[in-house]
Amino acid sequence: MPYSHSPLPTAADAPAAPPADIRLVVTDMDGTLLDDDKRAPDGLWETLGLLRERGVVFSPASGRQYATLAREFARAADGMVFIAENGTYVVRDGVELSSDPLAPDVVAEIVAAVRRLAGSGVDLGAVVCGKKSAYVERSDEPFLAEVRRYYVENRVVEDVTAVDDDILKVALYDFGPAERTTAPALAAFAGTHQVVVSGEHWVDVMNRTADKGAAVRRLQRELGITPAQTMVFGDYLNDLQMMDTAEWSFAMANAHPDVIRRARHLAPSNNEDGVLRTIRRVLGLPPGDTALRGPRAAPGVPRRAT
Repeated sequence: MPYSHSPLPTAADAPAAPPADIRLVVTDMDGTLLDDDKRAPDGLWETLGLLRERGVVFSPASGRQYATLAREFARAADGMVFIAENGTYVVRDGVELSSDPLAPDVVAEIVAAVRRLAGSGVDLGAVVCGKKSAYVERSDEPFLAEVRRYYVENRVVEDVTAVDDDILKVALYDFGPAERTTAPALAAFAGTHQVVVSGEHWVDVMNRTADKGAAVRRLQRELGITPAQTMVFGDYLNDLQMMDTAEWSFAMANAHPDVIRRARHLAPSNNEDGVLRTIRRVLGLPPGDTALRGPRAAPGVPRRAT
C-alpha cells in the first residue's frame, strides 16, 4: 500500500488532538534520537520519566551490544526494553526476552569470507558479536577504536570462531565504503541470511529471521500491544522493517529515501530534536513544559546507522 508522509510542524508543535493511545515507543539512535554531534535531545531523561508514569514502554533499537545500551541508559533503565544487535537480542531489566543466534558453522563461513576479503587487500575486520562480549582478531588501534565505540565489552582473541558464546551477528567494519566493497562480497550469504548495510563503513550479517522489525513484533506480542499503540522512529536501511510494525511509523527528515518511502509519517530531523518533539505532539505533552527541559545529554555514541 502507498504510504502517506505527514511532516510534523517545525515551529509550533501543538499537541495532537486527541492524544494517541501510545503504549510502546521504539527509536533508533544515531541519525534519529541523537543529533549529528552525538548528543541526546534536551529533556530526554525527563521525557522518559513522563513516559514511564503514563505506562509507555520505551525501547532503544540499535546495532550496538546490550552492554553498551545498558550503560548509556543506566539512569533510566528500569522497565526499558533494549533491542540490541539490530534485533537479535532483546533484554528487559536484565532478563532476556528473545534472541536469534547464528549457527556456529555459519559464523565460521562468514569469518572465512572476511579473511579472504582482507587477504585480497580490503582494509576491514570482523566483529563477532556474542551475548557476553564482542570478539575481534585485529588488534591495531584504528580498528579497535571503531569497535570500542559500539561494543564496550570487547576482547581480542586468536580465533573468533573458537569463542564460547552465543553469536548474535557478525559485524564488519570496512575502512572504505562498505556498500561498494564489503556488502557485494558477502552476496553469497544474502540468499539465506540478512546482509544489512548499517552505516557508511558497517555491514551486519544476521539470521534471516532477525531484524529490528521482527524484534518489535515479538515485543508487541509479549506486551499485548498493537501496531496502533506503537510508535517507531528510524533513519537508515536497518530500520526499514521496523517501519512496518507501527501505525505511528516515522522516518526522520534526514532519513535515507527508502526509509522515507516506507514510513507512514515524516518527523523533523535528528538535529531538530525530531523524536522528542514528535512524542510530545502525538502524546499531547506540551512542548513548553519545563519538566521536558534539561541539560543536553551525550551518551557518547558516534555516527552509525544503528
